[in-house]
Amino acid sequence: MPLMRIQLDSDKNTARRVLELHQAGKVHHESRDAAREEVWRHGRTPAAEPVFVGTTNGEPVRLIYDVEVYLDITR
Repeated sequence: MPLMRIQLDSDKNTARRVLELHQAGKVHHESRDAAREEVWRHGRTPAAEPVFVGTTNGEPVRLIYDVEVYLDITR
């Protein structure tokens, strides 16, 4: 399955919290849901749950998710 990389705008505190949850083996549901919605906005259908990859170092901070998508199915 192909991957779609999604970047979500965030603030430093939220990004730190998402990273801490990820390191503890937990999920930040709000950002994961936002990543899934972004895939739908791009006209693709998610094939799996978004996977947190990390954050950017720039300003604004962005959360990075990879999402498996179906190739030939669009909304």
